[in-house]
Amino acid sequence: MLENRELAAHEQAMEILNNLAASFNIVTISRIKRIISEELLRQALNITQSRHPLLNARIVAKSNSFWFEDKADKIPLSVVKKQQIHQWEEVVVEELNQKISSDKNLLRVTLINFEEEENICYLITTIHHAIADALSCIQLHSEILTNCQKITEGEVETNITQLAQLPSIYKLIPKSLQGFTGEIGNVLYLSRLKLQLIRSKPASLNFEKNVALESRSCGMVHRKLDSELTACLVDVCRQQKTTVQAALGAAMLFALAKKTNTQRKNNYFSFRSAVNVRPRLQPQVNNEHLGAIVSCILSFHNLKENNNFWDLARDIKQKLEKRLATSDVFRFLTVSKMLLQSLLNNPEQSPGSAHLTNAGRLTIPQNYGQFELEEISFVAAQAAFGGIFAAAVSTFRGQMFLNFIFSQPSISTETVKTLASDMICVISEVCNQN
Repeated sequence: MLENRELAAHEQAMEILNNLAASFNIVTISRIKRIISEELLRQALNITQSRHPLLNARIVAKSNSFWFEDKADKIPLSVVKKQQIHQWEEVVVEELNQKISSDKNLLRVTLINFEEEENICYLITTIHHAIADALSCIQLHSEILTNCQKITEGEVETNITQLAQLPSIYKLIPKSLQGFTGEIGNVLYLSRLKLQLIRSKPASLNFEKNVALESRSCGMVHRKLDSELTACLVDVCRQQKTTVQAALGAAMLFALAKKTNTQRKNNYFSFRSAVNVRPRLQPQVNNEHLGAIVSCILSFHNLKENNNFWDLARDIKQKLEKRLATSDVFRFLTVSKMLLQSLLNNPEQSPGSAHLTNAGRLTIPQNYGQFELEEISFVAAQAAFGGIFAAAVSTFRGQMFLNFIFSQPSISTETVKTLASDMICVISEVCNQN
């Protein structure tokens, strides 16, 4: 049974965005070899919903706040038929721009079959960001496929053990970030952030067209690195004493610098890294539990001082590690609602230069009985925030998948395609040089 509770600040921010025309959900995409029937998937989803408390939750507004409440509807399942396999991207973009009916349920599922591909289907889940992050979404796909396998093999569970409900994030983060002391820390953090923004004035993409928030939509450009280039990037990062996250960030900033061609003295850019805080909580939380347990670290970089690619990558790594060693790693969770309100009050401003969320190398199984997971990636809706170059990355079976998301019409699809191509070109060049 779900215990009703008030949404934490960052969860409330997700619901505020969901209630705007610009939704803020997470879409996860699995390419599966072998067709899953609608009946089989329905049974698997029923088992999955029974196991996760938050999949039985809905969000209600009361007492000038938002609360998780029991009695969600059954997970909606749609089955669509497309002619060509590349049309899965159309479905994803539709999902990114459709809000979650949070007063009914917090997850919906789409199964795509293709007329030209008799042995391939796509499993698409769209989940409210208040109850999930990328890692838990990916684990959820693995669980759904495991349930499909068990059912087809006759191992139907009749007595399903429900996972324990996680407490509010406020009960898991350090006490120094809670209460009055935490509020003072939030004010100091926001003041310091504002001062950094004033000093550096980081460059961002110009708005090609500025419209009201409710008239914006989210676009997506999908790219992938083959296994050879992916392995080369990992190896070269190790040689250069940096990380894949930092190298991808450097490539994004190099692509942005080429696009903006800024001539200012400082030539500063900002880079926001999504950070998994599950291992940093007390007690630790594994990926099996649904929850929005991800924070962000913002860093500032002068490309004139770091005009060598690997110098910039090491600078990103160093600044990220420095912040990870402090309580700032949790701070985004406590100030996100205030940051959101500031952005909503200034919709013509960009929230930064570039943002990267990288799930890293995924260790979930590839085979689920007769079903084989060939590819898996994710993307978070980004309609509300114009002018920022953003990407969601995952690596599975040795191949890297990159989903670039952007707010339309502030940025055009053509612009993002150019940025994505330039970023991958930078990665190829630095790998070839080594």
